[in-house]
Amino acid sequence: MLEVKSAEFVTSVFDIGQFKGAGLPEIAFAGRSNVGKSSMLNRIMGRKNLAKTSSTPGKTRSINYFKINDKCHFVDLPGYGYAKVSKKMREGWGKLMLDYFRLSTSLRGVIQLVDSRHDPTALDLEMHRLLEEHGVSYMIVLTKADKLSTNQLNKSMRDAAKVFELPEGLFPIPFSAIKGTGKKEVLRWIAWRLTDSKG
Repeated sequence: MLEVKSAEFVTSVFDIGQFKGAGLPEIAFAGRSNVGKSSMLNRIMGRKNLAKTSSTPGKTRSINYFKINDKCHFVDLPGYGYAKVSKKMREGWGKLMLDYFRLSTSLRGVIQLVDSRHDPTALDLEMHRLLEEHGVSYMIVLTKADKLSTNQLNKSMRDAAKVFELPEGLFPIPFSAIKGTGKKEVLRWIAWRLTDSKG
């Protein structure tokens, strides 16, 4: 399991060519706007406000890099699917993420966040398709798990596994930024991906 001893914000970029990342391996986080991505990042980094949370969904419009233990980067990708931004801006975010998956040579894996309280959206499925198409290793995490009863959460996990066509017996990881549920599982997966020298 990865033990986060140090975490610091490095930079925000609006073009994948703006930051080379010093060759450090990267773990990226992707999810719909307002899925709780910043809260999850803060929880697993052990910092309260390093990743900026906002009451305005869709505020993250850049790719944000955080250096972890001086050995890797956590990469916060733009939230997708928020309706109140212009079509042009949504398309810009989509291109930014597509460029990242296509051009990043340091990417070791993507954690895709999906709201446990709702069925995966068409955009969630589109993101999943992009990961599959680009051969990116991924983990699906169901956020806001503390908002559901045990039975509701189990159903959400089963339904998501079916929708995303996960291998039999494999389910998304439930996560709660408030209670810390799923933190160990996420950090264990990250540690495993970081040991993959092939990327």
